[in-house]
Amino acid sequence: MDCAISFTTTLTVIIVVAIFQPPDLAFSATNFILRPPSNNQNRHTMFLPLSLSPPNASLSSSVKSRRHLQKSDSHQSNARMPLHDDLLRNGYYTTRLLIGSPPQKFALIVDTGSTVTYVPCSTCEQCGKHQDPRFQPELSSTYTPVKCTIDCQCDSDKVQCVYERQYAEMSSSSGVIGNDVISFGDQSELTPQRANFGCENVETGDLYSQHADGIMGLGRGDLSIVDQLVEKGVISDSFSLCYGGMDVGGGAMVLGGISAPADMVFTHSNPVRSPYYNIELRELHVAGKRLSLSPAVFDGKHGSVLDSGTTYAYLPEAAFLAFKEAIVKEVNSLKQIRGPDPNYNDICFSGAGSDVAELSKSFPTVDMVFENKQKFSLSPENYLFRHSKVRGAYCLGIFQNGKDPTTLLGGIVVRNTFVTYDREHEKIGFWKTNCSELWERLNVTSAPPPEPSTESKPNSTKVVPPAMAPTGPSHNIIPGEQKVGRITFYLSVNVTYSDLKPYTKELTKIVAKELEINVSQVQLIYFKSEGNNSITRWAIFPAGSASYFSNATAMGIMSKLSEHRVSLPKTYGSYQFSRWSAEPPTKWMWLQRHNIVVVVVIIVMLALSSLAFATWFIWRRRQQTVNAYKPVGAVVPEQELQPL
Repeated sequence: MDCAISFTTTLTVIIVVAIFQPPDLAFSATNFILRPPSNNQNRHTMFLPLSLSPPNASLSSSVKSRRHLQKSDSHQSNARMPLHDDLLRNGYYTTRLLIGSPPQKFALIVDTGSTVTYVPCSTCEQCGKHQDPRFQPELSSTYTPVKCTIDCQCDSDKVQCVYERQYAEMSSSSGVIGNDVISFGDQSELTPQRANFGCENVETGDLYSQHADGIMGLGRGDLSIVDQLVEKGVISDSFSLCYGGMDVGGGAMVLGGISAPADMVFTHSNPVRSPYYNIELRELHVAGKRLSLSPAVFDGKHGSVLDSGTTYAYLPEAAFLAFKEAIVKEVNSLKQIRGPDPNYNDICFSGAGSDVAELSKSFPTVDMVFENKQKFSLSPENYLFRHSKVRGAYCLGIFQNGKDPTTLLGGIVVRNTFVTYDREHEKIGFWKTNCSELWERLNVTSAPPPEPSTESKPNSTKVVPPAMAPTGPSHNIIPGEQKVGRITFYLSVNVTYSDLKPYTKELTKIVAKELEINVSQVQLIYFKSEGNNSITRWAIFPAGSASYFSNATAMGIMSKLSEHRVSLPKTYGSYQFSRWSAEPPTKWMWLQRHNIVVVVVIIVMLALSSLAFATWFIWRRRQQTVNAYKPVGAVVPEQELQPL
């Protein structure tokens, strides 16, 4: 009987563990994310410095096919890094950089218009609350301050080099310059390298309020991360960016050379003209018809500048008016409507449908023609953004650049485009591709899954201690649109309760109310507590017996999580929602959703099995007793006769 009980207990534990194994292990292969439509809150996020630095400025400067892409130089490594976020929802793309020993992780905006890489410092007197803890130099065994010399701008005590940057949207960053080991993630062939970077002491404007931690400067200058790696001779003088498409986001970045695809379109980039990455744009065509513009229109002031840190595109007045007129003429079958934001005079059209792949049926192709007569075609997603209030409506993402004659081409123009900044040969190349799938092509050898994406900003004025912050993969990217069977997220809480677990039922109701769903759809799937700090993981399931969410419902839930519109009562102290993701329907999801039913059924079945086994065991023993062997002549006790 003891054997039967032991066997039953062991089997129960094995089955329960198999069903309730940590979700990161059970579903890591299928995690993906769907990006919600833009809310257009970052309409004019621009990162062009007001004061320009010369190309070789020193530290004193203050102000289609499935083919694989191959390295251009077998003697030099490159850093292959995933990009995260979405251009129109966040206003930027970020990558993850690790600084120090042991490494401290940061989400940095990739910005070709900036020449400095900087992160908030633990000593910062005026820094916003971003998605990762501030850099703590005292915790890094390899950190050294860059001492004051004649080659840099010094602090008031003439002890340490400092930097200061101001941007066109009136934000600024200033701090000290430090040197430490910088790592580029597990997927990078490039080993960690020492480099100079800014340790912020003051942030203002958008830099103060943004979710990302800081800026990864890819422009030309001694403090640029690219220039420093090239100077060390560890990469060739080139880098590439690939921004994911509309509603998908993500993408990839490569520091170092990549052999250009045969059909990549190149244009000259003159480093002498300005520190920005300019291109020789000469003509614009709409639906195959050239706009009646002089090539000189695109050559005013700084020329035509490609800036990854700018969200939209901005044309000189004459070019914008001609472009707008041509687009309106080509889409006369669509209805022109008001934009989503009354503060902007957006040009929007309804009636095109919600499928991005079908936009080319309603909107024309736009061609950029360069000085060498090569032509690069823009699909509708390269000049449109979704109307956030009208389904199936889109607005022009190209605007007039005030009275500035500069042509500024932001990230929207190069969505789903692999852009190579070949600085060594003074040219920039464009290659149309699916950037959300590019990571698979870049990893020609086996590589681990993508680095974690940006973690969400804390929702309260206090930051959850980093010791309890979840680790591991966060947001992953899928190509195209798929069904969502489950949405998960982590919630870190720092409360005065000695044990949060008794309050999880109440917490479930709060989460359901904030996400505007039924309580039965919310399930706690992971809980860990250390003192007053607790880390929980939650799963949101479709309503009723449905196996997946409608697209609108999934987008609504993920939008609330990503835009930090889920809040808890003050009694829960400081908290942080992070690492939300969406997963396709799987056969295991039903088991997780109905775990109580499954466990009860398993226990009942095991109990019945145990009872049957015990009954058989007892019957067997009795049979052995009745049929026991009796030697000849043995005394057998008399049996009392039973009455009839």
